[in-house]
Amino acid sequence: MSAQSFPVSEIVATRRPHRKDAARNYDALLAAAREAFAEQGAEASLEDIARRAGVGIGTLYRNFPTRRHLFESLYAGEVDALCEVAREVADLEPWEALTTWLDRFAGYMVTKRAVREALNDESEIFAACRESMYAAGTPLFERAQRAGEARTDMTFVDLLRMVAGITATTFDDDTQRDRVMSIALDGVRATR
Repeated sequence: MSAQSFPVSEIVATRRPHRKDAARNYDALLAAAREAFAEQGAEASLEDIARRAGVGIGTLYRNFPTRRHLFESLYAGEVDALCEVAREVADLEPWEALTTWLDRFAGYMVTKRAVREALNDESEIFAACRESMYAAGTPLFERAQRAGEARTDMTFVDLLRMVAGITATTFDDDTQRDRVMSIALDGVRATR
């Protein structure tokens, strides 16, 4: 899997500036946007995002001319990071690789919820992200199935919908969320 290229990786590479200082500002803006959107939703203030990143509003608009451009860049970056995790865990034991990736997928769902309302599911960015995410996660799931670790009567899409459903709810704290996720994954694990 390490040699596999994902369509979203190309999108991320073309959008990120090459100059060090510009790339640093770009990354700071994305980190600030991720935090602000997670806290306040898609309507988070762009001025607040620039302030959190420690840059002026002009720098934000230079990097992201529109709110949509910011959403797309943030979303693509999250999916690209998810693909990178798939590469990193590919050599772990099948079940551990799958559950490590799913844990990161659950974190990605927070960003997805915040930007989904702002982006059209049929957009080019969504298509590239979906294709990349499936290409990264499906081999981990199928490997766990072949190893007898994951149920064979479900699909990768079934698994993603289950995790998405879990992450769509509110929990008292991270401990409760982790416990519920563990219970759900017990249901995915093949009976021995």
